[in-house]
Amino acid sequence: MDDTAVIIPAKNEAARIGATVTAARALPGVGLVVVVDDGSTDQTGRIAKAAGARVVRHSRNRGKAAAMESGAEAVALLDEGEPRHLLFLDADLGETAAEAAPLIEPVRAGTADMTIAVFRNRVRRGGHGFVVKLAYEGIKRAVGFEATQPLNGQRCLTRAAFEAARPLAHGFGVETGLTIDLIRKGYRVVEVEVDMAHRATGNDWRSQLHRARQFRDVALALAAREPVIAAQLAKLRGGRR
Repeated sequence: MDDTAVIIPAKNEAARIGATVTAARALPGVGLVVVVDDGSTDQTGRIAKAAGARVVRHSRNRGKAAAMESGAEAVALLDEGEPRHLLFLDADLGETAAEAAPLIEPVRAGTADMTIAVFRNRVRRGGHGFVVKLAYEGIKRAVGFEATQPLNGQRCLTRAAFEAARPLAHGFGVETGLTIDLIRKGYRVVEVEVDMAHRATGNDWRSQLHRARQFRDVALALAAREPVIAAQLAKLRGGRR
């Protein structure tokens, strides 16, 4: 049964993308893996293609949300008959992408419109907690949903749910926006425990910059959905002038 497509946004993931694609292709019911090479400067795209993925390339980095939309559009062009479910996986999962099957099952069975992964064994990602807290509290305030891992990018959606959430929140705010928007529109969101893992994130300046961008994008996603947060951000910007 070929009813699910995997979409993997990737930037400079040459070291792990091959293993991630290979594991994703072996998932039950997956007949298509699309890697969106989001402006990589390494061999990410070439390695993904060699591993059996269809590759869509952005000539410059456009961010996670744009990569997800490009991947979904590529899948739509290749769909025949019923639209496939969309399973989004991060490029750095490596062999643990093989554990994503439980995310697909509730969507396939019709008991969920979107599943969100909860990693059983989390790798500590230094300094990441303040962004998670922002997303958790924002989602809870907006729709009452207490997300265990609100920024987890491993998600399976029906095509209808994905289209209902468009346009996606910008960049790293995409997961926060997806959760709020779909719950507000009455779609069923379910968390699923999986044995998957990212590589560890460090505390060097690049990692700190990455987290700062995450914080910015999550804050913007929340501000677009919550007038109180938008007012607070506007006040902060005014104070910097």
